[in-house]
Amino acid sequence: MPSVLLVDDEPAITDNLTPFLSRAGFDVRVARDGESALELLGSAVPDLLVLDVLLPGLDGRAVLRRVRKEHGALPVILLTQVGESAERAMALEEGADDYLNKPFDPQELVARIRAVLRRGPGGDGPSLTGAQRLRAGSVVLDRASQRVHRDDHEVVLTPRATVLLGYFMTHPDELLSRERLLEAVWGWTYQSSARAVDTRVAELRRVLEDDAANPTLITTVPGMGYRFSAPVERA
Repeated sequence: MPSVLLVDDEPAITDNLTPFLSRAGFDVRVARDGESALELLGSAVPDLLVLDVLLPGLDGRAVLRRVRKEHGALPVILLTQVGESAERAMALEEGADDYLNKPFDPQELVARIRAVLRRGPGGDGPSLTGAQRLRAGSVVLDRASQRVHRDDHEVVLTPRATVLLGYFMTHPDELLSRERLLEAVWGWTYQSSARAVDTRVAELRRVLEDDAANPTLITTVPGMGYRFSAPVERA
């Protein structure tokens, strides 16, 4: 039974999520603030951490930095407030594996937990947690500098396309709907349509694919979204 540490200061969330996650097959512990979370991590490291960004005292981003320093590749899913796109972007750059906006569907959280665990140590895919540089074939993304290279030459992408590439590469082989990509990269407060995702995907294909008309890196799942189909590893 995979173990999950749930860190949130809202009883309405923890009281409802704890039994739900237990029924889904997870062993759940709860912490109400960042300091308590770090104490629990010091006694027993779970398989995954679900971490609210807005916590009293030590906030979620500070906890995330400590986790990356002290617990290496422990998978982390952040819970954020709608509209905090800048906070989400910075937290993902600091090594979070995924995030969910509040309010969210508990079933979606379960799906994200299982997907992250599959990518993590002992899962089906590579551990990408906290990696500053990612490689997929000839494409290398430096997450710290937000620079992209192909065949050892730097390529020019718009900032939004670079962030989108980062999300694709940290979620390899997952089916990602346009709505999820719009939420992750643009944020729900961004007044745009799913067509914005298609435009940036087209940009990535023009720059990174051998044949943009027949993509093998970012593939389309008709009627559902996109999938980053190339294997990803730490560079």
